[in-house]
Parts: sequence; C-alpha cells; structure tokens
Amino acid sequence: MTESTLPLKPPADDITAVLVLSDGTVFWGYGFGREGDAVGEVCFNTSMTGYQEILTDPSYAGQIITFTFPHVGNVGANDEDMERATAASRALVIRDEVTDPANFRSGGHLHGWAQKMGLVGISGVDTRKLTRYIRNNGAPNGVVAYNKDGKFDIKALHGKAKQWPGLEGMDLAKEVTCDKPYEWTGTRWTIADGYGALENAKAHVVAVDYGAKDNILRCLAATGARVTVVPATASYDEIMSHKPDGIFLSNGPGDPAATGEYALPVIKKLIETGLPIFGICLGHQLLALAFGGKTYKMHQGHRGANHPVKDLRSGKVEITSMNHGFSVDGDSLPDHVKISHISLFDKTVCGIECVDKPIFSVQQHPEASPGPQDSFYLFEQFMDMIQTPKNAA
Repeated sequence: MTESTLPLKPPADDITAVLVLSDGTVFWGYGFGREGDAVGEVCFNTSMTGYQEILTDPSYAGQIITFTFPHVGNVGANDEDMERATAASRALVIRDEVTDPANFRSGGHLHGWAQKMGLVGISGVDTRKLTRYIRNNGAPNGVVAYNKDGKFDIKALHGKAKQWPGLEGMDLAKEVTCDKPYEWTGTRWTIADGYGALENAKAHVVAVDYGAKDNILRCLAATGARVTVVPATASYDEIMSHKPDGIFLSNGPGDPAATGEYALPVIKKLIETGLPIFGICLGHQLLALAFGGKTYKMHQGHRGANHPVKDLRSGKVEITSMNHGFSVDGDSLPDHVKISHISLFDKTVCGIECVDKPIFSVQQHPEASPGPQDSFYLFEQFMDMIQTPKNAA
C-alpha cells in the first residue's frame, strides 16, 4: 500500500485506536490501557490464558502481542502472576473488549493493570485476519496508537513503523537485565501457601540475566539452588567470583547474535571450566553460538502454550510453552553437541546437549508448566548434574 492510498480516517465515529503495519495495512479498534503509541514487532500468541505472565516476560521486549484467544481479561490481574515488576511488551492487540474478571485470584481489571504498566492496548481487531497476515508474511513492524479523541496522523504512524529497524540485529538484553547482582531464594507458588522460600540449599547457581523470568528462578530454588543473579554483561571473573556450583543462562529478548557480541566470549570460558551449565530460550541460543553453531530469524516464530516437543533421548512428548522468534540451526552444530529435543510442529531444534561436558539447553520454557509439569525434570536434571561430582567425591 502506498502512502497516497492509506486510510486516513477511522471508519466509525467511536474509533479510539489503530494498528498501522509497516506495509500500510491498517486495523481500527478501541483503545484501552495507556493513551499514546508504541512501535515494535507484531507477533501472535495462541495461549488461552497466562496473558499477564506473557506481557511481563522480558523475552517480549520490543514486541506487540496479538492474542488469538478472544476473551482476554477473563481472569483479571493480580500481583502474584508477574514475571517481572514491569511490563516488557510494548502493546497488545485483542479481539473482544477487555473481559470483566471472573476468577477468585483476581485483584483488578486488566484495563486498569495495563494503564498502571504503561501498556497501549487495542481491542475490536479481527485477530484471525491479523494472525493469517503474520503467518503468510512473517512478523511485521507496526505501531499501536490509542487516542480517546479518535484523531490519528496515519502517515506519521506509518512512517514510524517503516523506520523502526526490527529485531534482527537488535540487542535488547541490556535493556531488561538487572543493574547489579542479587540473591534469589523464592520458590514456586502453591494454592495453599502462595510463594515459598528456600530453606536448605543444596548448591549455588549463578544465573546470567539476559531477561530472566522470575518463575525460572523460583524453579531453580525449588530444586534446592541458592541463586545469585548477575547482569547480562557480567564478565567471566565476576561470575566466577561468586564460586558457583553451576551456571544458568536465562531467557531474554532480541537477536542472539547481537547479544552474543559480549556474551559469547564469557560463555566460551565458562564452558571450559567443566561446570554444569543449563540454558533456556535466549540462553539456549547463546550456548549454541558459543559451541560454534548458528541461529536464524524465523518466519513467524513460536509463541503459545500448546507446543509439542519430543525428547529424542526418551521418545516422550512434552506440551510446552514457547516464545521465540529466532532458532538454532541444527546442521551448524559441531559433532560433540547433539540435538536432544525437537518441535513436532516444524522439526526445529528445541534442545541440545554436550556429549563430553555437563551442559545442556532447551528452547521451550519449562517453568511455564502448561503440561502442567511435563518439563520440570529439566531443572532436576541440572541439579543432578551439579550434585553428581559432589556425591562421587
């Protein structure tokens, strides 16, 4: 679509929001959350719930999330279901007007929560049409704008969408990582007691924070790990000064090759220590790069809570949660790094392991528990690797 053919006026008087894609495609709707505009990569997530966790997942930094499930808001929002203290995504796109909450854990309406988090939202969008667009054309850049007066400069918004550079080649880990090291001892949530606390630590894990979800840290603590979290830019010496028994490489946003400019030299030295290393999502991709492999930008990515992943070692299939737009090129891996898991949707690499060192990683998010506990064994596997040499001694 050329600039001269852009639809400049809303199709109805009550329109208060618009989504403008970089190719000039326009979706009109109704705004909620924060007034203003936000630019990013437009992706879609097929999860039926968990939207609060999704919106606060740092892996979604730089992205506008389209929810394919129409009734977003039905479980409300609360202070417990947060993966970080602030929202990481830039905006959200939904089909129906934000649903009133109907859940005993709800602490408020999603609209008010989105305002508090500074999220720009648009409802009333034909999300099936938008999802088909992304499926056929790949994830585009776009701008969501909300103005209660219904007045928009469509040409300016289109220009902003076209000028945004996109996620390929973009390092976002520095934007979402912690400022300084801190200790983590919180464990997983239960309906009876809420979140717990680590009592008897079995080992000390240093987690490199490229955009770590809090529930990953809880799962590490639930297996008995005392966790020290360090920034994404921490040096090898800084990490080793904490005297770790194992290293965890976290999830995070952006292009792994861009993050790798400062992360890979550190990870390569960590590999040589012989310490157990476990990576998830971006950490998985960085580990593959450190071993000499390659990553690539996917056509539309994997984002949802129903992704079947096969463990090639056991033959078991896990229902997993995923959120990634980049993937490891399996053909680029060296001989001593084996593929351990694959996606049953498209056969992409979902897990690797080193045959001569206690090192492994997965693309999916085992802490998200959509299975609900199909993948928690990965945290236990990591702890077993840490404890085995101790027990042998």
